[in-house]
Amino acid sequence: MNLPNDYEEHSRLTPTVMTAIVAVTLFVVAVLVMVLLMNRQKTGSGGNGQESVTAAVEEATAETEYPDTDELISGSTLSPDDLDFWDKYPLETTEPSVEPEEEETEEIAESDPSTDGKHTLVKYADGSEEWVLISPYLPKHEYDFTKLVCQSDIMKYYEDGKQVSYVGTDISKYQDYVDFVKLKKSGIDFVMIRVGARGYGSGQLVLDEYFADNIKRATDAGLEIGVYFFSQAINEAEAIEEANMVLENIKDYKITYPVAFDMEYIANDTARIDNLSKSEKTTIAKAFLDTVQNAGYKPMIYGDKEWLIKHVDMSKLTAYDVWLSQEEDIPDYPYKFTMWQYKTDAAIDGIAGYANLNISFIDYSEK
Repeated sequence: MNLPNDYEEHSRLTPTVMTAIVAVTLFVVAVLVMVLLMNRQKTGSGGNGQESVTAAVEEATAETEYPDTDELISGSTLSPDDLDFWDKYPLETTEPSVEPEEEETEEIAESDPSTDGKHTLVKYADGSEEWVLISPYLPKHEYDFTKLVCQSDIMKYYEDGKQVSYVGTDISKYQDYVDFVKLKKSGIDFVMIRVGARGYGSGQLVLDEYFADNIKRATDAGLEIGVYFFSQAINEAEAIEEANMVLENIKDYKITYPVAFDMEYIANDTARIDNLSKSEKTTIAKAFLDTVQNAGYKPMIYGDKEWLIKHVDMSKLTAYDVWLSQEEDIPDYPYKFTMWQYKTDAAIDGIAGYANLNISFIDYSEK
């Protein structure tokens, strides 16, 4: 396109104008240079910090290896767990933490057999002790021992203000001559008389030399009568033999209280039952008790806490009443028992030496 001729004339710059433009340009450049120099002096150190930050970022970026997009799409060995970075930043919780000491204290309290209500203490003849778990399958006694009253060694049990127990003593040749009339007047309701024993060494059956006289005079004195036999049987046949000996000697008397089976270890000596297992002793006891029961009498097993818990299996003997021997103010045998021998060194009118005292929670004479 052609321009008019007058455009060319007006577009030409004169030397004066050109000089002015150059001067102004140089002035602006000088001002800008001065401003830049002043800013550099003020932020000199800041510039180094910025460079350090930049360098740290670059270094951290260099150390962190991120997978390429192509690797994530195809051929990558990474799993979703490798990309899960949220676990690195756990959420804060407001729940209070339990101190370790408190947890340990609670565990100790729960595992203390003396307070957990699930164990009972067995004291052995050698002086050792053991906390034994109470079986949930054996019937427990329901006595309230705050209702026990003891006066002059005579123990009585009350319910609703009424005495519901009976006092007795067990008699053998070791009590020598007994005045049963005085015994009854002193407050004794029943006697458990030893029929005999099997020798713990010889194995021979022996009738208690005082038995015949004791049972006659006790009957004449009006006392309720029960009997017991000291067993050292080592098998069922011997147990039945012992029971038959008892039955033969009591058949002419009125027996109103139980016929008891008494098996014990011999202190400071060896006995023929020492090597019997718990199962064998249980079987022997059952054979004796069954024979007595089949003859129409009330069978009973005698023993201390150790014997009844550790030496026989009471789960197989629950059909029989228990005569507990434990010299304590209050018995801690947890299972059911109907008679308790609570003292072996009592002084009572009618017996010259020490007397064994018992309390029966049942009046067997009414059964």
